[in-house]
Amino acid sequence: MSAVGAVRNDVLGEPAVENDRQVKHIDVGVGESFDIRLWEDRTRGEQWVPAYEPASLALVSDEFTRTASGNAVDTGNRTFQFRAAAAGEHRLVFEKRMGWKFTAEDRRVFVVRVVGVTGSQHA
Repeated sequence: MSAVGAVRNDVLGEPAVENDRQVKHIDVGVGESFDIRLWEDRTRGEQWVPAYEPASLALVSDEFTRTASGNAVDTGNRTFQFRAAAAGEHRLVFEKRMGWKFTAEDRRVFVVRVVGVTGSQHA
């Protein structure tokens, strides 16, 4: 898993923890884009599902790049590209879902800190 842009953990390189899970921080400006890459094994039926506030973050693209060769294997990196639409601190949660299960297999939490001015200013 990786996130492109200014990604950092909390103080002294220690990860923040939310319900025993690591929280990654991403710092961007209003209107800037950032990528989040997650490993996905579609052979097992895995699919990462993002949850976020659409007024604050806009999903620009969602692409899957297959990294394993073979007819029966479908694994690779899933890249989500978002654009920061509003200043502030916004949660972006990914859950790894399996089609036949009611609960998530895994969960990744990002806090996106967006700096800058939302909208236009007139002098």
